[in-house]
Amino acid sequence: MKQQSKRQAVNPYLPLYEYIPDGEPHVFGDRLYLYGSHDRFDGRKFCENDYVCWSAPVTDLADWRYEGVIYHRTQDPRMPHGEHELWAPDVVQGKDGRYYLYYCPDDKVKSIGVAVCDTPAGHYMFYGMVRDREGGILGERPGDTIPFDPGVFRDEDGTVYLYSGNGPRTEKEAVKTQKASVVMTLEDDMLTLRTEPRRLLPTVGHSRGTGFAGHELFEASSIRKIRGKYYLVYSSIACHELCYAVSDRPDRGFRYGGVVVSNCDLFPGEKPRYAFGNNHGGLECINGQYYIFYHRPTNRSMYSRQGCAERVEIRPDGSIPQVCVTSCGLNGGPLAAKGSYPATICCHLYGKRTPTYSVRMLMGNKHPYITQDGPDWSPGDAGQPPRQYIANGRDGMTAVYRYFHCEGTTRIQVTVRGRARGRLLVRLTPGGEPVGAVDLVPSGTWTKFSGQLAIPDGDHTLCLCYEGKGRLDFLEFSLSGTKTHPAKTRNYRIEPTPSSRTAPGMKHTPFVIQYGILSNRWGTFTHTSCHRFKQGEPS
Repeated sequence: MKQQSKRQAVNPYLPLYEYIPDGEPHVFGDRLYLYGSHDRFDGRKFCENDYVCWSAPVTDLADWRYEGVIYHRTQDPRMPHGEHELWAPDVVQGKDGRYYLYYCPDDKVKSIGVAVCDTPAGHYMFYGMVRDREGGILGERPGDTIPFDPGVFRDEDGTVYLYSGNGPRTEKEAVKTQKASVVMTLEDDMLTLRTEPRRLLPTVGHSRGTGFAGHELFEASSIRKIRGKYYLVYSSIACHELCYAVSDRPDRGFRYGGVVVSNCDLFPGEKPRYAFGNNHGGLECINGQYYIFYHRPTNRSMYSRQGCAERVEIRPDGSIPQVCVTSCGLNGGPLAAKGSYPATICCHLYGKRTPTYSVRMLMGNKHPYITQDGPDWSPGDAGQPPRQYIANGRDGMTAVYRYFHCEGTTRIQVTVRGRARGRLLVRLTPGGEPVGAVDLVPSGTWTKFSGQLAIPDGDHTLCLCYEGKGRLDFLEFSLSGTKTHPAKTRNYRIEPTPSSRTAPGMKHTPFVIQYGILSNRWGTFTHTSCHRFKQGEPS
């Protein structure tokens, strides 16, 4: 695959062979470190691999470095033979300067383990299990709620808060469960409870009149302090969405804020645009810009999940509007419509049927999906990494790529295989008029096909839609043209338009995007909400 003249960040942000969900991003020094679970491609359950870490300089979020395995499951005395998974972890730096990793092996081991390391991405050593002053293990004492998905946070005064929570999804389950959202504080040893767990966010059965109804906590507590307020990001009972709650205090008084991101890009009143599954992630400020990290399912499974990230806006009133999922996530702006890109950086992927849960039994051969041509692979393994591609592309398949900066873009080349006979149409909106087409004929091997484009200069969403007979696998595409200007990095901020009225036929209020190109002057253009269109309707 050709390399871009300038390194660019895409979604998923890690190499495509890597499956790290539950991403917790933390900036330590001048690098961003990504901690998370570690799925196995084509795995049969969650988080089958050991913990690894990736990092990137805060000034170049496309330059990821593999830090290696930081913690083996066999290091935990509760699982000497690796008989349990390693679920969603979090990391914090203690007062002593060391780094502490908090984790729950799985829902069969009802306690929180702690490992420690002198560096953010070194080899962590087992330290102990969270306990009270008498040595009682949190989660094993009578009346304890079930520890789950620990999130950890050290406040400016040095107090360390530990969050834990898993909630019921139905009223019936709520009657008999020990699941709950809780917060507690730790002593300076980072292991011993200073204060006992107290209830925090409402769960199903306890949300009436709170504002959380329909978005109660399910799992995935992640805490940050932003502009003097405490933001708790969590996965709701809807599973595919990450919501946030805000408080003036880290251990009480949280108010429901809204949805930050949905991994199927589902907005109120609209349909999903990607196969959906559970979600988990956190907020992080990187070089003055906040991002939300989340994950998406692949391979018709919730056991092979990839990390993605999007820029978020925190408004002056503290609210966070829901973001659209994109292909350019950490890039700082649109991708250059020049050079080759993997087909699997699509942010939407669907066929004639509405996307469903990422489960083989439900998806079958009715939906396109992302997969790869080899087994699970890690840096250091023998051979070449496997190639990821879109499989089972049938008539009506649409793969959406948001956003590309086009200047003189006149040609597209795609690499596909299969028995497809038809056309791959290029549109700027789902259901819009084609701006290009590529004719396809059957091929048993990866074969390149080309077509012409008529795309106006500017930033665009590219929708690649297959019309025809048979099925195709889609590996990559490349864009080229008469001009060779790369996309310029843009800094966006969103401002409401002077009118608060919604235009006819629109569900959302228009907004003005103000953008600056490097240090140049600010310019403006008016654009409607990027999430207002439905499948098959022009925006």
